[in-house]
Amino acid sequence: MAAKAVFYSHPECPYSGALKEELDETGVLYEEIDLALHPEQWEALEKLTDGERITPVLVEGDSVTVGYHGVG
Repeated sequence: MAAKAVFYSHPECPYSGALKEELDETGVLYEEIDLALHPEQWEALEKLTDGERITPVLVEGDSVTVGYHGVG
């Protein structure tokens, strides 16, 4: 079974919505962490982004993608 990706999002970020739609359309299994609902997760996100408070962030195994297709 493939490992589930982790997707950090924020409702005020239009790129989070775009990435979520793309993940759903392509059938990627993911756990979404909505930072508005789970503000305690900002610290984990900042470790992935070298201290930046930016969304979306997608973690797939050892791969971390910050932003949406280079934007965000």
